[in-house]
Amino acid sequence: MSKQMSHLDNISSTSGKFKMEKSAYSHNRPRWHSSIAKLSFWSFIFLVVILIFFFRSPPSNPLPQDPSRRSLRNYNWGGPAWEKQVRSSARVRSGNGISVLVTGAAGFVGTHVSAALKRRGDGVLGLDSFNDYYDPSLKRARQALLERTGVFIVEGDINDSVLLKKLFEVVPFTHVMHLAAQAGVRYAMENPGSYVHSNIAGLVSLLEVCKSANPQPAIVWASSSSVYGLNSKVPFSERDRTDQPASLYAATKKAGEEIAHTYNHIYGLSLTGLRFFTVYGPWGRPDMAYFFFTRDILKGKSIPIFEGANHGTVARDFTYIDDIVKGCLAALDTAEKSTGSGGKKRGPAQLRVYNLGNTSPVPVTELVNILERLLKVKAKRNIMKLPRNGDVQFTHANISLAQRELGYKPTTDLQTGLKKFVRWYLGYYSGGKTAAG
Repeated sequence: MSKQMSHLDNISSTSGKFKMEKSAYSHNRPRWHSSIAKLSFWSFIFLVVILIFFFRSPPSNPLPQDPSRRSLRNYNWGGPAWEKQVRSSARVRSGNGISVLVTGAAGFVGTHVSAALKRRGDGVLGLDSFNDYYDPSLKRARQALLERTGVFIVEGDINDSVLLKKLFEVVPFTHVMHLAAQAGVRYAMENPGSYVHSNIAGLVSLLEVCKSANPQPAIVWASSSSVYGLNSKVPFSERDRTDQPASLYAATKKAGEEIAHTYNHIYGLSLTGLRFFTVYGPWGRPDMAYFFFTRDILKGKSIPIFEGANHGTVARDFTYIDDIVKGCLAALDTAEKSTGSGGKKRGPAQLRVYNLGNTSPVPVTELVNILERLLKVKAKRNIMKLPRNGDVQFTHANISLAQRELGYKPTTDLQTGLKKFVRWYLGYYSGGKTAAG
C-alpha cells in the first residue's frame, strides 16, 4: 500500500454577498372572501405535501433501513483513549497554525485538504461516515494514508449532534472545513432522501453546533458549480443567478448557500462557500466520468459520450485537485473570526462565496482523446444524447474574484493532471503494469 499511497505525499500545499429575495407573499396576501372550496383544496394539497415529506425524510437517528446510510447508533466513540487520539490529531504544531475539523475527511477533496493542512503544521481532525455511495475500500485506503500523516478520522454521521458537541468540547477548533456531502447529480434520482439528509440537514446540524461553540469557529464549506444550473451566461460568475437548479443535488447546494446566509445573519458565523468545478485527480471519486472512463477503456467496455441538442459539445471546466486544495487553504487562511458567542451575534460577520475552477472548459471528447493516449488503448465510444437527469451541457468558471481575494491561480492543465491521475490509477488498481505516456 505504501507504493500506492506515495503519490499523495507529493502534493504541494500552499466578499461575495448574498441577496435575500423579497417574499412573494408580500404582494399576494390571501383574500378572506376566497371560496371555501378553494381554501379546502389547497389545505388538502398542503397536508399531502407535509405527509409525503414526513414519511420520506430520514429521521434524526435513522434505523438501518437504507444500506447506503449507516445508523448513528452503529458508531463507537468516546473514552479517554479516544479523546487522546482526537487531541493529538488536532494539536497545532506550527507557531501560527490553526486547528481544523475536516468533515468528509475520507472523501476525495477531504483527504487532500487534510494532508496539506497537516503537512504545514496545522491541527487536523477528520470526521467521516464511510457510507457506501461508492466503494468504501477506497475511503479506507485514504484513511490509512491520513493515519500515516498523523490525521485521525472519527467515524460518525454529520447529523449526530451529540458527537459534534463532544468534538468541540474536546478541541476548541478555530476553523471547520465542511466537505461532507452526498455528491453526484444522477444518484439523486435514485435516492433523493440522502441528499436532503447530508447536504441540508447535515449542514444545519453542523451550524447549530458551531453557533453555540465558544469560541465560534470560522467555517469554509463546499458548495458546487451545479448551483448555476440552467444559467446560459458564460463564464459563470458569483454575481450570476443561481435560482434555476437542474438537479436535486444542485438544489440542495443552493439551499446550503441560503442556509449559510441565515446563520451568518442571525448568529454571526463567519462562512465561506466554495463552488468547485469538476474536480479530478489521484484518489478521486469512481463515479466521476474521467475515473470510470479510465476503468472501462482498460476493460474494453464502451463508454458513453454525451452530446447536447443538435450535436452540441458537452464540456467541463476540469480542475485539478492540487489547485482546489490551494483554494481551500487560502479560504481558511483569509477567513475572519466569527463574531458570535454562546449562540448570540455580537456584530457583522464575514460571508463569502467563490468559484474554484480552471477557467478552461474542455470538451468531453478531448478528455477521452487524452485518456486514449495515456492508456495506449483505443476507447469504444457510444455517442448518446445528453439525458434529462440533471446533467448540464457545459460549465465554465469566472475565477477573477478568487484570484483577487484569495490569490487563487490554477496551474495544472488537463493533460498534465490526467497523466498524474492515470499513473496513480494504474498503480492502485493494476499494480503499475502499464505506464502513462
